[in-house]
Amino acid sequence: MWSLFQREAQTPPQISNSNPQATTGLSNETQTVPSNRTSQKMQILGNEFLIVRTRYPEKLKAAIKDCEVSTKEGDVSEVLIDWTVKNSQLLKRLQIKNVPSPISKTYDWPGFHRPMKHQMETAEFFTLHKRAFCFNEQGTGKTASAIWASDYLMNLGIIRRVLVICPLSIMQSAWQADLFKFAVHRRVDVAYGARHKRKEIINGDAEYVIINYDGVEIVEDDINANDFDLIIIDEANAYKNVQTNRWKCMKRLIASDRWLWMMTGTPAAQSPLDAYGIAKLCVPDRAPQFFGRYRDMVMYNVARFKWLPKDNAQDTVFDMLQPAIRFTKEQCLDLPEVTHTYREAPLTSQQKKYYEQLRKTMSISADGENITAVNAAVNVNKLLQLSGGAVYTDNREVIEFDVSNRLAVIKEVIDEASHKVLIFVPFTHTITLLSEYLNKNGISNAIINGEVSVNKRTDIFKRFQEESDPSCLIIQPQAAAHGVTLTAANVVVWYAPVTSVETYLQANARVHRKGQVNPVTVVHIEGSPIESKIYKMLENKLDTHTKLVDLYRNEISS
Repeated sequence: MWSLFQREAQTPPQISNSNPQATTGLSNETQTVPSNRTSQKMQILGNEFLIVRTRYPEKLKAAIKDCEVSTKEGDVSEVLIDWTVKNSQLLKRLQIKNVPSPISKTYDWPGFHRPMKHQMETAEFFTLHKRAFCFNEQGTGKTASAIWASDYLMNLGIIRRVLVICPLSIMQSAWQADLFKFAVHRRVDVAYGARHKRKEIINGDAEYVIINYDGVEIVEDDINANDFDLIIIDEANAYKNVQTNRWKCMKRLIASDRWLWMMTGTPAAQSPLDAYGIAKLCVPDRAPQFFGRYRDMVMYNVARFKWLPKDNAQDTVFDMLQPAIRFTKEQCLDLPEVTHTYREAPLTSQQKKYYEQLRKTMSISADGENITAVNAAVNVNKLLQLSGGAVYTDNREVIEFDVSNRLAVIKEVIDEASHKVLIFVPFTHTITLLSEYLNKNGISNAIINGEVSVNKRTDIFKRFQEESDPSCLIIQPQAAAHGVTLTAANVVVWYAPVTSVETYLQANARVHRKGQVNPVTVVHIEGSPIESKIYKMLENKLDTHTKLVDLYRNEISS
């Protein structure tokens, strides 16, 4: 597969105080910021000024009002510059390297967790660029970096409101949850639901408004009428196609002097052509005016309707998608070994209808009756099956439901992954449903369940570990929860929860074990209340079997 990151994005800026233990200010001593130009060094003086050594002081004085030449030795001058966000940005535009952001001198990095080194460097990078890309890998905490950077700019009065545009699945579970963790002092709202509700929130007083891609066009006029100074687009590949109404709507929104930060761990993952749309939104001056011209720069025609990347395509895309920062999980030495995340996959209207019908039927049946653990387990499984898209009747017939939201979220996670992916699916028919969906979308996969022979399983596991395909394994947890090493993957996806803590922990351990060289991310897909409750019990290592009766009783009485 073509990959931009056979060549990495711009080296992250090296800053003078990247120690996360010292985040509330610099000393009053002069500090040296390393430069890649041996004839130049930048210094921080008294926490207030930058000292730049240059042979061209007149260029600095022409661009920056708040500066003066302090000393001169031969043809090299020392220029004293007020250390502000604006001046640091101007220095970056003059292509001066390793300019530090003043966020490092006064910001107190609020929240429940202290920032990791790479998160601080990413936040500094954001503050120095009005238009920029963040290509940090999934699971590196780029959401928190964007929150801290925007909060800092709010503190300075540089921006007033932020519009976060992201997939429906992470509006609440990632963005809203992280804003509560790292910017609890800010007003946050989610613009989702009917048009009038979205309009009310957009026109309200929330400092951060979170909205999904397809909701933007519904309230485009209201967004334009409000003072959103910064737009953050998460999973920016959703805007790779310049022909879509989604892209054209966003182009109209950022035509003004708005800040724009575009984030994705996998830019142009399928083809160099995918980079054109995000470049034309964020840095249009760096992209050719017309798509045909760009295609001719990065692709060559081998047959009718068939194009392949040119040898220099990576360089062309790399240079176009700037300014950019990227940290891989391997570079983030302070990351935890395992990160647990949650993605919301809302029940479709069909699922909601039958979920409520089933829940009410169960409530009526249980009225005045003694609920046994066996009955509770059976009925909880029915609710989980419906959430996953396929319910077994008492006659073992299968009734399929529209589960498009959940399938779309699974594809999002796979598209964002830097390595292979394991998907644990508890129910047999849902495994088939998911495999067909992945095949339809060109994602190579193999199935491991009770119907696969031991010899065939061994062959599939070997190919998964040693060859490029399959890129995903769809596994029934009980069929591979013990003893198997699958460290070619570093992402585990739970399509739906199991009710056994042991199975859950052992399944995750297929990836997080000896031989794993990458930090691991465990992604939990949830759409119904029962799923959220079970995931919480699993992560807290509570024995769900002993709690099933209480869990079931609470579900049917809510």
